[in-house]
Amino acid sequence: MSAHAVVIAGGGPTGLVLAGELALAGVDVAVVERRADRALEGSRAGGLHARTIEVLDQRGIAGPFLEEGQQAQTAGFAGVTIDLAGFPTRHPYGIGLWQNRIEAHLADWVDRLPVTFHRGREVVGLEQDATGVDVLLSDGGTLRADWLVGCDGGRSAVRKAAGFAFPGSAATTSNLIGEVEMDDEPELGVHRGPFGIYAFGKEDYEIVDGEVVYAEGGPVRVMLTEEHVGAGEPTFEDLRAAVVATTGSDHGMRDPVWISRFTDAARQVERYRDRRVLLAGDAAHVHPPDGGFGLQTGVQDAVNLGWKLARVVDGTAPEGLLDSYHAERHPVGATVLRHAMASTVLRRPDERTTALRETVAGLLGTEEARNALAAEMTGLGIRYDLGDGHPLLGRRVPDLDLVTADGPVRVFEFLHEARPVLLDLGASALDPVGCGTEAPVRGGTEGPGDAPSTVDPGPWADRVRTVRARCDGPWELPAIGAVEAPPALLVRPDGYVAWVGDGDGAGLAAAMGRWFGPAG
Repeated sequence: MSAHAVVIAGGGPTGLVLAGELALAGVDVAVVERRADRALEGSRAGGLHARTIEVLDQRGIAGPFLEEGQQAQTAGFAGVTIDLAGFPTRHPYGIGLWQNRIEAHLADWVDRLPVTFHRGREVVGLEQDATGVDVLLSDGGTLRADWLVGCDGGRSAVRKAAGFAFPGSAATTSNLIGEVEMDDEPELGVHRGPFGIYAFGKEDYEIVDGEVVYAEGGPVRVMLTEEHVGAGEPTFEDLRAAVVATTGSDHGMRDPVWISRFTDAARQVERYRDRRVLLAGDAAHVHPPDGGFGLQTGVQDAVNLGWKLARVVDGTAPEGLLDSYHAERHPVGATVLRHAMASTVLRRPDERTTALRETVAGLLGTEEARNALAAEMTGLGIRYDLGDGHPLLGRRVPDLDLVTADGPVRVFEFLHEARPVLLDLGASALDPVGCGTEAPVRGGTEGPGDAPSTVDPGPWADRVRTVRARCDGPWELPAIGAVEAPPALLVRPDGYVAWVGDGDGAGLAAAMGRWFGPAG
């Protein structure tokens, strides 16, 4: 029986990011993936939101995604277009990129790390005890894990085998999505039909002056609402009949590449952990794909969980640290479900829903309302409840330009290794630099300067990277605006602020102990 500190069920975006996070922390991690190779047939997800791009940037791997993806400066809800251009982030946009390409870039990153893959197998059962989990595989084999994380999607075998309750709402509508050849190419783009929104497009496209321009030839991507709620694996005939019912023609459909079905069911587990089994991504929460929240939420689940699980595995933090994973991510998942369900309801074609949609659009007429919603939808406005204090506490640290004794450097560069960072920003001996996002970036590291440090990591010095730097405002947060410049910050590996100091280090030891284990 092979043994690993952590076994991850599922090698999609959530599982890959979690594997990378654990490997960066030196954890022995293995991924069980049913696909025999890295290839993904079909792509239901098609983009990355601003906060997810920031997460990738924190690890220094955003480049390939940005180079290949199509940048979109706007987001939308209830027919209202929200411009992200003024948001205080280095990435005030989303990017369009199909999931198979997202997974390919994530796999390239993970391949450079010490991660074991058990491909061509699935997790079909588990038995857990006080010290670990026996993970039962589809080929009859067994893996032993200290911890098991289910990242195996909405039909999660791990969730079912561990007995997690999965309350929520059943499907009221279903949609088909797929790629087929068509002799009579329909009008491409998004349309409103008798059963709701439907769309024709192509995998290859680019955005020119804000408009989507599709490539010539090739399969047509179809997405439409079915007249009646469907179930199970869809067939080519199901898709053909739905296209005819929606548009009056099958447009000479033939040679399907892939076909899938999704519904508006919305469910979330009551808890994200049961002893030594945890859930992340679609295994923990399923919802309609409206808004493209699923992949984003899963990746951010993984980044929140990874460093916490690593600290428990290496013994520097108690198991209780894992309780914060549920406490922080369950409310985020509930908010995502609410937005996705609302978006699904608002795209129904009947007159009453149209009236509701127009009313909601009117309520979003103010810039304040649009910015507040956009902050939630992009993930940039997430705030974990870490208590009262400075507005930065519990929020993602802005990727500002700093100056150290060795020169300019971005905040996110200090997070590439997934380690916590203590930023001492009271280094008056260092030359000042503006905190915009346009300053040239050169390689920079922490430097002592000439002035004594105002904060001291104490016995946590071997776990936390201390950086002395200078930054002259403004500090801004999405939908909040300017906030008081902090003298010192403790930033967790996931990029969220765990402590804000006033220059004398008060409360720092408590924050260090809470997040990075007892002093020792």
